[in-house]
Amino acid sequence: MNSEERKPIIVVILFVVVAAVIFGGIALTKNVGKSKKAISAEDAKKSLTKMAKKVSAQKGKQYKSSVEFSDEDNVADELPDISSCEVTVPANTDLYAEIFCSPEKAGTGTDGWLCDMANEFNSEGHEVNGKKVSIQIRNVSSGQGKDYISSGKAVADGFSPSGSMWVSMLNAEGVDTEMAADCLVRNVAGIVIKNNKYKKLVEEYGTIDMKSITEATEEGKLSMGYTNPFTSTSGLNFLACTLQRYDLENPLSDTATNGFKKFQNNVPFVALTTIQMRKAAEKGTLEGFIMEYQSYVKDPALEKNYKFVPYGYIHDNPLAIISSTTEEKKEILRQFGSYCTSDSAQKKAKEVGFNQLKDYKCEYSPVDGVTLKSMQDLYKNNKDGENPIVCVFVADVSGSMGGEPLASLKDSLINSMKYINSENYIGLVSYSTDVTIDVPINKFDLTQQSLFKGSVEHFSEGGGTATFDAIITGLDMIQKQLEATPDAKPLLFVLSDGETNVGYDLREIRDVVKGLSVPIYTIGYNANLDALQQISDINEAASINADTDDIIYQLKTLFNASL
Repeated sequence: MNSEERKPIIVVILFVVVAAVIFGGIALTKNVGKSKKAISAEDAKKSLTKMAKKVSAQKGKQYKSSVEFSDEDNVADELPDISSCEVTVPANTDLYAEIFCSPEKAGTGTDGWLCDMANEFNSEGHEVNGKKVSIQIRNVSSGQGKDYISSGKAVADGFSPSGSMWVSMLNAEGVDTEMAADCLVRNVAGIVIKNNKYKKLVEEYGTIDMKSITEATEEGKLSMGYTNPFTSTSGLNFLACTLQRYDLENPLSDTATNGFKKFQNNVPFVALTTIQMRKAAEKGTLEGFIMEYQSYVKDPALEKNYKFVPYGYIHDNPLAIISSTTEEKKEILRQFGSYCTSDSAQKKAKEVGFNQLKDYKCEYSPVDGVTLKSMQDLYKNNKDGENPIVCVFVADVSGSMGGEPLASLKDSLINSMKYINSENYIGLVSYSTDVTIDVPINKFDLTQQSLFKGSVEHFSEGGGTATFDAIITGLDMIQKQLEATPDAKPLLFVLSDGETNVGYDLREIRDVVKGLSVPIYTIGYNANLDALQQISDINEAASINADTDDIIYQLKTLFNASL
């Protein structure tokens, strides 16, 4: 074979080698920090025991501090300044009305319908009493918007949550409103279920509705999640319908409560956001989760792989006028309500996914605001089903946490204690170069709360950062407690700046964490958020940035949903 004949063969060989290197490199990079195969829970426990012995955590000195909780929530103090919520359409006149608006219509793209309407309205020169007027849109989640207004922390002129349930609750809390529009756009909440699971459920239950979905979840035949009913309209809607499914006449009865507990026993977690639920579904943790049809229909991947099962109350997206605002601003909101309900505006709304599923009707009667608030209280007290939570808080007190990060960590933990149910089992670990068990796990009664608060108050920074050693210690404490309370649900919270320079690393503990299936929620203070997110992603938990004005409110929301 001459040199000319060999050239094509050499080129092919070189191509194969280069391709192997490239794709091999991609595969290796893709799996950095990941295990080659999952290990069993039993093997994970054995490995955990060995690793915990190697860490050899020390016992800390016990401190007590007085616990003084008010019966009243200081919502105004917990909420951040309203400037933390983005103005997505600024006013362009001196006289304007501001609207707190839910994200699915106050965002961008297909989530920006009301912003588009406001921009158009503002460009057309509308007047009230001979003065040019405009609308300002502020993007605020429905539950948080209600809290701002009812607490007096920040009171908008208008309020447009996803559903009128929040307006009813606002009225129940003493805020008078009138309607500029009962319904700006129509949306429908639904449970999206993977195609193969949907087919199996149809074969077993026939009709797929709230009854069959709750039964399938109770029986462990469907793994589904929903969003926090304190902030999410879809979550509050789902809670209200679930309770009515168990007792239509009295959704707050013992029958409804006991049914809800059975259902909750088999719910993996209540998510803070729809994004968290979707990530869990993509990883196979969830077979179904809730979302609005407007989001579902605009996502080709969801439409292809999931069936949409509508449930509950129509999300009517009202425009409520806060009665305390001026008459001129009320008139601006009335004009804007009429503008948004015009034929041309409604046509645009349909183009971005609203105003569809016209034949769907809710099977339940409306629930008043007082009852909705009672439903949230019932959820808070019974969300763990018939089983308590076993949780360890792991706090970073290394040198890198000195100053503001540690001060913020201490404040946020102490101020959020009151949102932890007293029937749950709580422990506390701190770490720097070494790991200290400050408060062994016990029921979170007043004595345990006093020890917890006292230990947090005595935190001081210094030393290296053994984050994963501390996680191993916390998990070991949880596993030992589960031997005494085997039906309890385990959780771990890590409060840190995300850096690690001592002890185990993520690669070494990942298999153990995955095998134990313990969700690890991370809260970052001046943090490497990507590093913390990697820890939370192992078992589909949330990761929160504490360097925001709303950290106390975020932790309240997180603890209400999880503890």
